[in-house]
Amino acid sequence: MRKQVFALAVALASLGATKSTSFVDDHSLNEAQRYDRCLKLAHDNPDFADEQALAWHDAGGGPAAMHCSAVALVQLKQYAQAAFKFDALARESDAGGAGIRADLLDQAGNAWILAGQPENAEASLGAALNLGNRSADVYADRARARAMKKNWAGAESDLNAALKVDPDRADLLVLRASARHAVGERTQARADIDQAIALDPKYGEALVERGAMKLESGDRNGARGDWQVVLVVQPNSPAADTARMYIEKLELGGQKARRPMRPKSTPTPKAPPGQSPPVHNVFPAPGTP
Repeated sequence: MRKQVFALAVALASLGATKSTSFVDDHSLNEAQRYDRCLKLAHDNPDFADEQALAWHDAGGGPAAMHCSAVALVQLKQYAQAAFKFDALARESDAGGAGIRADLLDQAGNAWILAGQPENAEASLGAALNLGNRSADVYADRARARAMKKNWAGAESDLNAALKVDPDRADLLVLRASARHAVGERTQARADIDQAIALDPKYGEALVERGAMKLESGDRNGARGDWQVVLVVQPNSPAADTARMYIEKLELGGQKARRPMRPKSTPTPKAPPGQSPPVHNVFPAPGTP
């Protein structure tokens, strides 16, 4: 989710927060600073952050406090509770304009995915799209939800839309290859993988998938070669973990089952000059939470 996160932070902090009570009882902070502090605490100590965010909300913290509580719940891996809060916050009368609501619904959708509830995820993400957030990431998020339900045609459709918005995204091409492979479109899937590698020759996920395709076609040495490249260029990545499993399976004479599309991580935003970044990396990479 590549969003204007700092703008969202400032906007939420300015809404519904009428009292000066801080979750850290620091009356010298303005509401944007309180929100920034709360999000940092949500990353460092999510239990305490959730407690303080709720107290801040009771004292008039408004949407900013409730959003911080939801972020803390994601860090605590309480994904369904977090998703419910994101969804509820998006429906609040003081939650802000359509752009902010759509961002909150996108976050809700990702939390529902992590909670293993694709129906709710698809509903939240569809609402985000209806509010006008037609970014590549929202389409890709809904594709993941649809993939969880094995709605491969729907997932491919969303990824087609995402790639129209941003055609040079190797990660989206790999996801579409996964959807196409699932319905037997192997030639198109391989074309997507080849294009992804052309865009980023060291992209581990694409190399893992190309290796799997090579193995399916009987090219064991080619498959092993792609997976070994992943171990060299991205040795500590989730892709490398998968490559190791594939290689182990290959050595035993078998074949690893193909992986489903997975929830994505949200990159930590860069801060405006002279300011610290709000901690908004609420959807961790697969395998980390």
